[in-house]
Amino acid sequence: MEREYMEYDVVIVGAGPAGLAAAIRLRQLAEETGQEISVCVLEKGSEVGAHIMSGAVFEPRALNELIPDWQDKGAPLNVPVTDEKFLVLSETGARSVPVPMLPPQMQNHGNYIVSLGNVCRWLAEQAEGMGVEIYPGFAAAEVVYHEDGRVKGVATGDMGIGKDGEQKDSYQPGMELHGKYTLFGEGCRGSLTKTLEQKFGLRDNSDPQTYGIGIKELWQVEPSKHQEGLVMHTAGWPMDTKTWGGSFIYHLEDNQVYVGYVVGLDYENPHLSPFQEMQRFKTHPAVRGLLEGGKRLAYGARALNEGGLQSLPELVFPGGALIGCGAGFLNVPKIKGSHNAMKSGMLAAEAIAEAFKADYESPSPVLKSYTEAFKGSWLYEELYRARNFRPAFNKFGGLFGSMLYGALDLKVLRGKAPWTFHHKHADNETLKPAAEMPKIDYPKPDGVITFDRLSSVFLSNTNHEEDQPTHLKLKDASIPIEHNLKLYDEPAQRYCPAGVYEVVRDDDGNNPRFVINAQNCVHCKTCDIKDPTQNIVWTTPEGGGGPNYPNM
Repeated sequence: MEREYMEYDVVIVGAGPAGLAAAIRLRQLAEETGQEISVCVLEKGSEVGAHIMSGAVFEPRALNELIPDWQDKGAPLNVPVTDEKFLVLSETGARSVPVPMLPPQMQNHGNYIVSLGNVCRWLAEQAEGMGVEIYPGFAAAEVVYHEDGRVKGVATGDMGIGKDGEQKDSYQPGMELHGKYTLFGEGCRGSLTKTLEQKFGLRDNSDPQTYGIGIKELWQVEPSKHQEGLVMHTAGWPMDTKTWGGSFIYHLEDNQVYVGYVVGLDYENPHLSPFQEMQRFKTHPAVRGLLEGGKRLAYGARALNEGGLQSLPELVFPGGALIGCGAGFLNVPKIKGSHNAMKSGMLAAEAIAEAFKADYESPSPVLKSYTEAFKGSWLYEELYRARNFRPAFNKFGGLFGSMLYGALDLKVLRGKAPWTFHHKHADNETLKPAAEMPKIDYPKPDGVITFDRLSSVFLSNTNHEEDQPTHLKLKDASIPIEHNLKLYDEPAQRYCPAGVYEVVRDDDGNNPRFVINAQNCVHCKTCDIKDPTQNIVWTTPEGGGGPNYPNM
C-alpha cells in the first residue's frame, strides 16, 4: 500500500531537548531572515515529556542562548542549587569530599534542579507558539530514502496490527514525512539512529559507545528532612570498586526528592541487577533516614551515553544529521547532557538555515557546516576537556585510581592533557561466564524503602496496546536459552529494570523457556545495549505506547 505523505523543510525525530531546541532555533532564524522554514517534530510518547527522564540538574547555558528571557516566559526552572555534597560510601559508612576539592565540572553553582520532562513540555509550548508542528503519539518507525540513497524523511508505524501480524478493524497505515533535511534526536540508543550508523558507516572512525543505566524514583519526604536546592552525589557502595556506578539525590520543591542510581553497562558480573543495586543503595544509613516516613511517587529508567567525545559518530549524512543524546553528547563528569543536546540542535538548525540561504530549492545534501560549527563551539571544548574521565575508570583499575586521575586531569591539567584514552570494548562484550563470577545475594524488598520491579513499573504509568506484534525482536529465538542461559545464566532476567524478560520452567525445574513481557517495557534500551550477542533488537511499538512520566 502506498503511504500518504506530508512535506516540510525540516523533519525532526524526537521532542526532547535537542529536537525542540533545533525547532525553535529554525523558526527564530526564519523570522530573522524573512524566509519561511516549515518544521515538524515527531514524538513517540503519548505527550511531549512522557518519555523524558533525566536526573536532572540543569545547566542553563544553552537555554540562555536560545531563549534569553526564559524566566519571564515561565520556564520551569524553579529550584536553583543552593548546597551540594559528595560522599564516598562504604557498606555502613560515608566519607564526605569537600566540594571545593571537586573538579569544576562536578560543581553545580548556577544550575537548577528540574523535571526535564516539564522543561520539554515548556519548550514545546514555545515551539508551537512559533509555528512548529508537533505530533506526539506518532513514532518514527522507518527511515525513508531517495533513490540515490539520501535520507528523504521518516515513516510512522502502522497502527492496528494484531499480535498475529494481521490488520485489525482499527488498522491505519503509517504516514511518511518528507523533509529537505531530517534531524534525528531520538535520545540514547535511538533505533533509527542505529540503522543510519550502519548504512552510512557513521561509527567507522569512533570508539565503541559505552552506556550506563539510570534508575530513578521520585519521593515525597517529611518536611523536616527536606532541603530544597540540595544536590548530593555518591560513589562506592553498593558497587564494588571495579564496577562503574554512583547515585544522585536532588531536593526539588514541595518536599519532593529525586533518588537515582546509575550503573555502567560495561559491568562484568552477569549476576548483577542494576535495579536491585538501586534498591540496596537506599538501605544505606546515609540514605535510609531521608526516605523513612516518606512515599514513593514515581519510577523510571533510561540508558545514558557515557562514551564522550571519542565515541561520537559522524554527525552528518546525505539528507540529515544526528543531534542530542542520539549522537552521545553527555558530559560524564558533569553528569549532564541536556544543555549539550540543546546546543547540538541549535548548531544543526543554524547549519540548515545557512544551507537554505545558499540554495533553498536544492540545498547541499550534507550539512558539513554543522560538523565544522560543532568543532568550533563550546560544546566541543567541554567534551574535549572531559574526554578522559570515563575511560580512566577502566585504565586505572576502578574507583580510587580513576578518582586520583580525575583530580589530576580535570582540576590540575584542566582537561588539556596531551593524551586521549580510548574505550576498547562495547558493553555487550564485557560479561564473564556466570560460573566464574560471584553470585549476589539481594535482600527481598520490604515494600517501604525497597520495592520489586512490577510495583515499580506500575508507578511509571507504562501502557502498551497488548494486541500488537512485540516491539522487542529476537534475531534468533534459540539464543536466550541455548547460549545466554548456559553461559551467562541469561542476564536479561536481571539487567532489565522492568521485568520484561523471564526464564520460566516447568514445576520440576526443567524445560526452560524465554518469555518477553513487552507490555512492561519502559523504553530504557538496556536490552538492546547489553545483550551479549546483540540478539535483542528494540524497535518502536505502536505510537503512544510506553511510560507516561509525571514530573520526572
